[in-house]
Amino acid sequence: MKSISKNTIIISVSALIVGLLAGWLFFGSSQKDIHDDHEHIKTEVNGQTIWTCSMHPQIRQTEPGDCPICGMDLIPLEDDKHAEVDPTAISMSPTAMKLANVSTTVVGKSKPVKEISLYGKVQADERLIYTQSAHIPGRIENLLINFTGEFVKKGQVIAHVYSPELVTAQKELFEAQKISNIQPQLFEAAKEKLLNWRLSKTQINEILESGEVKESFPIISDINGYLITKKVNEGDYVKKGQPLFEIADLSKVWVLFDIYESDISWIKLGDKVDFTVASLPGETFSGEISYIDPVIDPKTRVSKARVEVVNPNGKLKPEMFASGVVKAYIASKQNSIVVPKSAVLWTGKRSVVYVKTVSDQGVYFNMREVTLGESLGDSYIIENGLMEGEEIAVNGTFSIDAAAQLAGKPSMMNPEGGKVMTGHNHAGMNMNESESGNEAMNEPIKNTPKLVTIDNRAKRALEPLFSNYLKWKDALTNDDFKLAQQMAKNMKSTLSSIDMNIFKNAAHVLWMDYSKELSASLEHVEHYSDIEQLRKSFMKASAIMIKMVETFKPVNQVIYIQHCPMANNNNGADWLSTDKEIKNPYFGSSMLTCGEVTKEVK
Repeated sequence: MKSISKNTIIISVSALIVGLLAGWLFFGSSQKDIHDDHEHIKTEVNGQTIWTCSMHPQIRQTEPGDCPICGMDLIPLEDDKHAEVDPTAISMSPTAMKLANVSTTVVGKSKPVKEISLYGKVQADERLIYTQSAHIPGRIENLLINFTGEFVKKGQVIAHVYSPELVTAQKELFEAQKISNIQPQLFEAAKEKLLNWRLSKTQINEILESGEVKESFPIISDINGYLITKKVNEGDYVKKGQPLFEIADLSKVWVLFDIYESDISWIKLGDKVDFTVASLPGETFSGEISYIDPVIDPKTRVSKARVEVVNPNGKLKPEMFASGVVKAYIASKQNSIVVPKSAVLWTGKRSVVYVKTVSDQGVYFNMREVTLGESLGDSYIIENGLMEGEEIAVNGTFSIDAAAQLAGKPSMMNPEGGKVMTGHNHAGMNMNESESGNEAMNEPIKNTPKLVTIDNRAKRALEPLFSNYLKWKDALTNDDFKLAQQMAKNMKSTLSSIDMNIFKNAAHVLWMDYSKELSASLEHVEHYSDIEQLRKSFMKASAIMIKMVETFKPVNQVIYIQHCPMANNNNGADWLSTDKEIKNPYFGSSMLTCGEVTKEVK
């Protein structure tokens, strides 16, 4: 019995030892593998783990937390698959590229073509506008054309005139006829007098055959066309040669397009213009530029280009708005690198693109500074910095640049790169001071600063913009459509001439937004045909100008923000004024004093 117990104990102990050894071999090795796997997915920089967001891979932080964009928990950055070969490049996974809507294209050479948009009006051909005069002095007894716009045929009787002088001349003709055998010269002279009054030989013969004096004579139209000006009425007395009507032949018309000063060098005589008019959707007309006005209008800063168009069916009518396109070819640059504008990031001093490279480790983007050539509408000519066959980002470039800034890599505003700052929430995410000494932007991204300082140069640049805005407002209060439209056009022209480089740091970013929104509100002001359209545009422009006043405080005087609750279909609308007295631009004389001062900006 004791022997059995002893053997049992020996067996049990042996089994325990074997079990412990097997457990150590299995579980110990497994734990080591798990530990190794865990260490494998983490990237360390200077002994610190880099944390990122699975949905926003551009986020890089040195400690765990929440994603400052979406709030998800950050995860350690994977090491082996995303180890960067080039320390200045920014890597992006396929998922990150899809989320950021990044797309690329291969750079190639092509024949540069600049498409220039032109806007203008249809006008009557000045060479085909005729004045119908009275050939006979007297009183208009019967007027057969009674309204402008009426079509007149050549040879048509347009009026009857009673003329005492013509009655006398006919009597002289009859007397001269009686002695024509003795004094034929006198008879011919009497006929010639009637011919000078534009009576035809047939009419003179009819008078001689009838033997009766006619008291009323017809006025015959000399041309085909439309009556555009009526200068007389029935019963009026007219002199010989006095204008009665103006008649326009519209079988051929002019289309006068505005050419902005910046586009004049691109447009030349003989260029083909394809254009459309709003009242004839689906139809495209074309013609060649036959004349370019050598003088620029000092107010609008435009010149006129004339296109002559055959108009046999009368579809094109004077004062119709026309929108045209000219394709200008650059003869000196027949084989140039052309890239979309969306591919280029411009700081005012530098222009950069992001070049894509693919390696075994993944996809990378490197910032590349380029030299821009001519602007071709939606694209640029690249003078230097890119080679044919390279692949660049054409969409999502701002997302790539943002990732580069957050990772401390060279970026648009920070070409030397800089440290990655840690952020825990969206409101605390900052654009950081770079190693190159650029000033930091320490305001929260989601909140627009209440006041951003601009220098005197920037303030002087904004003065004419505000001056034209206030004149626009005054013209609307006076219901003056033409002046209001002119001030809006002046404001648009002033906006396009402001140099964005004079706005620095935070002001530069804000100005880019403000100028873009303001430009959109002024886009079509020159084409509006009534004052209500101008008022809608003014409402949009006012909202941006108010933000600009509150942000930059560019005017060295008190500005009043005024509000009308009934404007904009009773939704209310605001405007700026230097006068505390309410003068409503949205209703003009109909409700001039409707509104109140809601704020003073000093």
